[in-house]
Amino acid sequence: MKFSLIHSIRWSIFISLVTFTMACIFTVTSTTVLEGFPWGIGMLIVIFLICNGIFFDILGLAAAAANETPFHAMASERVKGSRQAIQIVRNADRFSNFCNDVIGDISGVISGAACTLVVIKLMSGIGADSDLLRTVVSVVFTATVSALTVGGKAMGKSFALHYATDIVLFIGKVFQFLQERLGVKWFNPKKKKNNQGKRGNKRAARTNQSA
Repeated sequence: MKFSLIHSIRWSIFISLVTFTMACIFTVTSTTVLEGFPWGIGMLIVIFLICNGIFFDILGLAAAAANETPFHAMASERVKGSRQAIQIVRNADRFSNFCNDVIGDISGVISGAACTLVVIKLMSGIGADSDLLRTVVSVVFTATVSALTVGGKAMGKSFALHYATDIVLFIGKVFQFLQERLGVKWFNPKKKKNNQGKRGNKRAARTNQSA
């Protein structure tokens, strides 16, 4: 697959707009949800956001690490999801960009913001007005979120590298299921143009002219 600067720029602009929109929606939604729950449930929401970022990080890395060859053998045996898996591997740059950078980074940013709201609700709930205590609690919560995120992604990367083929095939099966039920095509493979007919017609025309 040849590198195209124009397509790369278009994709960068498109994914930036998508990221901006999704970040706004997720931030407003998470803030609104956290306002209506106590700090304990808010911390569970933060953990969910961390797990969501780790999950999509695994998907993106598996797509980048997977090899296309095994899926061709599966496709010849009509294994479900194998054709979709081939398209995922062929578009691994965009797929991993969406999973790792868009979903992963948005989850990281929102989990940090949500952690701040959790600390505020916790301090207001216990009625603590000490700036020192507020700082200590904020540092502990933020460090915990960072440790869980980094540690979870480290473990997820090892899992993604060792089971890349299985993970991509699983995604392919999900894509095929959604395509069959909803009629949504996630990738539009470009068909190779068959120039043999045109060349044959030109050669035939030249032969007739010479005759």
